[in-house]
Amino acid sequence: MSTFRIGQGFDVHPFSEDSDRSLIIGGEILPGPGLDGHSDADLLAHATADALLGAAGLDDIGQLFPDSDSSFLNANSMELLKNVVGLLKEKGWEVCNVDCNVIIESPQLSSYKNNIQDRMSKLLDAPVTVKGRRSEGLGFIGEGKGAACLVVALISKS
Repeated sequence: MSTFRIGQGFDVHPFSEDSDRSLIIGGEILPGPGLDGHSDADLLAHATADALLGAAGLDDIGQLFPDSDSSFLNANSMELLKNVVGLLKEKGWEVCNVDCNVIIESPQLSSYKNNIQDRMSKLLDAPVTVKGRRSEGLGFIGEGKGAACLVVALISKS
């Protein structure tokens, strides 16, 4: 008999004032200002990692990869997510599917969505759905000051 667990993840970052910083979402480099953060600030990778860790009942991403640790400065978040997937596999969990909402006013994700989904699906070895959302001009996201991401993940263990 299989056991199933659901986890949710959330991440939010302001846009960086560093004009050399790339905007990275799901490992994809997009046009526009990058997000500010200790790592590469890939909020999709961060929220996905937290959703998976939460589903497995493990520590969150901030405890595993603390921003107080200089070894994670400018870290590739997709590599961090890969480490999380490895940790879940060690515990006997496998990813069933992941559903993501990236909330960003600009750029629109439609041109990048398939590449992001493919990359994430390969890394997780499970189907990943990514949806781009706007906040219709409301709040800090609507004012173009940052972005957020919500993720739900289903995992199973036989």
